[in-house]
Amino acid sequence: MQKNTVFFIVCSALTIFVWYFFFTPPQQQAPQYKQTDAQEQTQKEQTAPPQADLPAKTQTKTNLSASLDIAQENITVETDLYKAVFSNKGASVTSWSVKEKNGKWIDLVLPQADPVMANFPGTNYKIVSKSNEKIVFEHTSLEGWKIIKTFSLSTNSYMHNLNIELQKVNPEAALPIIELEWGPGLGTDEKELKENIALTRALAYTSVKPGKLQKLKKDPVQASLYRWTAIDNRYFLAAFIPEKSIDFDQIIPSRLDKKHPYSTTLTAVSPKESSSKEYSINFYLGPKGYTYLKTYNIGLEKAVDFGFFGFLGKIAFSVLSFLHSLTGNYGWAIIILTVILQILMMPLTLKSLKSAAAMKRIQPMIKAIQDKYKDNPQRLQAEMMNVYKSQKVNPLGGCLPMLLQLPIFWAFFTMLRNTYELRNEGWILWVKDLSAADGFMHISGFSLNLLPLIMGIGMFLQQKMTAATSDPMQKRIMYIMPIVFTFMFWTFPSGLVLYWLTNSIISMIEQYFIIKKDEAKVKHV
Repeated sequence: MQKNTVFFIVCSALTIFVWYFFFTPPQQQAPQYKQTDAQEQTQKEQTAPPQADLPAKTQTKTNLSASLDIAQENITVETDLYKAVFSNKGASVTSWSVKEKNGKWIDLVLPQADPVMANFPGTNYKIVSKSNEKIVFEHTSLEGWKIIKTFSLSTNSYMHNLNIELQKVNPEAALPIIELEWGPGLGTDEKELKENIALTRALAYTSVKPGKLQKLKKDPVQASLYRWTAIDNRYFLAAFIPEKSIDFDQIIPSRLDKKHPYSTTLTAVSPKESSSKEYSINFYLGPKGYTYLKTYNIGLEKAVDFGFFGFLGKIAFSVLSFLHSLTGNYGWAIIILTVILQILMMPLTLKSLKSAAAMKRIQPMIKAIQDKYKDNPQRLQAEMMNVYKSQKVNPLGGCLPMLLQLPIFWAFFTMLRNTYELRNEGWILWVKDLSAADGFMHISGFSLNLLPLIMGIGMFLQQKMTAATSDPMQKRIMYIMPIVFTFMFWTFPSGLVLYWLTNSIISMIEQYFIIKKDEAKVKHV
């Protein structure tokens, strides 16, 4: 193995480390919580202590008189897709769990965010009507205005509507300013908890075509310029989509610090000059399935992160989805897609492998020259160039083809890591979830993941096949690299490890035939 090849491998490993630890958000230890059903949710409301290390919810700026003596009451709505718990305190949502393919419920309302979508949370509203399709809350204040909140719920989708109507009971009363908040944070499952805070984003999507997704930091933005605002994490999305964006004044992102998740607040335009005012907001609460989100045609699919080479990632995802429709299994679809990519990149791969094989073949010649002219650097370089020229070997021929493949690798890497469609989708045997580490066996809390081990062994064999060095340092690097990659991929989604493993196996087969062919053409100097 020549220095340029070693250099490339080291740079590739460093690139993956830099990408993973800097271009993807760092992992943060999230507060522990569990998903709850309706009964557990009620218990949570009564007994859960406040989270001291998380920001308190934003309180409304409007001062209200004491509410009427109305008892607090919860309303539970359950469908095949979601299970929601509403409270008449603030006419709010205290729990919103979505049902995944494995039957588990994921509560999108974190304990520290309970309740969300509240208006005047110190007020107990009157429940006018309730059903699985519609819940109507109403409150008349002592100042002389009335608020009616109507949740219109879909039983077969994740998109719903909230209508807020303000009316003056007393002509001299001033109508309050309405705020709608989600957060802090957005729920996920246990295996995503460590990354959840760092991956939670506040987003806004511009209304002017072509729309652009913006990550909000700390400064408020003008609401009328945006089609929707949202809080998301790797796999889930909570979005507010006003039917008339001009009815709203600002989108306010907030975050205590980098150790805490974002909130987003949608504030309405002041209705003080009106005798009545009505606001209609569609809201999406559910998974970030790219194909599903795209059906709404409002840019929600932009929240799915395909990375820097997103256009390549989207192409790969489209092909993967097509292959899944044929095979019915995302694991086999990944393997077939990897084979297709290898075929498309075969000219570059063959050039790289041929260069590596040729370098291995001439290594004894290079070693002899290095020993003979070790005290004469100029003569050493001249003799080495003569060997390269006579053997028609380009010492840099193996690097450029590999570098040209990196964009495809990064696109595939990001796509597999962030695609919701792979969640809870198994391959064969012990691989039950391609979006998580394979978890072959658990020993005293340690997870033994078999796919990364097989991948590491394959990389080691692949390195030995092209080994062309007697330099002890380069040999150590050659043996260390499979260990480094095994460590890196240990907790990666098994779908990504399956891609890399398949890629390595195909490369080994190609290398075997190239080496055999090259050995038959050995020339003696």
